[in-house]
Amino acid sequence: MNIDEAMRLTEIMLGLAFIQQSVEHLHRPNDEKILFIPRIILSLLLIIGFQVAWVLIALVGVSLMILKRFSGPYNGGSDRMGLLILVCLTLAHLAPSHLWQEIAFGYLAMQLILSYLISGWVKIVNPAWRSGRALQDVFAFTTYPVSENLRGFAEQPKLLFVMSWCVIAFELLFPLALLNTNILVVALIIAATFHLANAFLFGLNRFFWIWLTAYPSIIWFQGNYIP
Repeated sequence: MNIDEAMRLTEIMLGLAFIQQSVEHLHRPNDEKILFIPRIILSLLLIIGFQVAWVLIALVGVSLMILKRFSGPYNGGSDRMGLLILVCLTLAHLAPSHLWQEIAFGYLAMQLILSYLISGWVKIVNPAWRSGRALQDVFAFTTYPVSENLRGFAEQPKLLFVMSWCVIAFELLFPLALLNTNILVVALIIAATFHLANAFLFGLNRFFWIWLTAYPSIIWFQGNYIP
């Protein structure tokens, strides 16, 4: 996958993710509609590839207004990742040379790697994660729409201990997937499955779509810069 193909795929996926995030605001007050309706229109233009550089710049402007409206990224990590992808794509299109284009898009790949690595580090230094207690609390006390049957997992500490360490090990070892294309593909499938499970179990659907949107950057980076 060359950089043009990777960027085009990222643009399409970002447009779809932004539409998915924006639709829920169509039934909200008018001060939200006037932000998210233009975002949907711009996302559609991004998907079809119309004046991509200008559309990206406009999306950055709308995103800044959304940040002001909600006093920051109101959906936390998923909004931050969406803004990161948007800014990296915009800078890549505005880059004065092919080298700077690759630096801007490669930065996205590096941030994706760090998102897993840092997440694993935060967990391994946390005693609650090392003991499995953190996952117990997630199933027992979460406010997300977890069914009563799933809440029963909180009563299986041994299973949650193993699950905790599987998540920690995967996130800490994720950067090693760059060493081989096939391993990277498997790692991304596992990571996507993890995000999909979180979407179904806890309603974290935004994380699934936006993290997948960054995957073309790391596939391109591994294919072009790792021997």
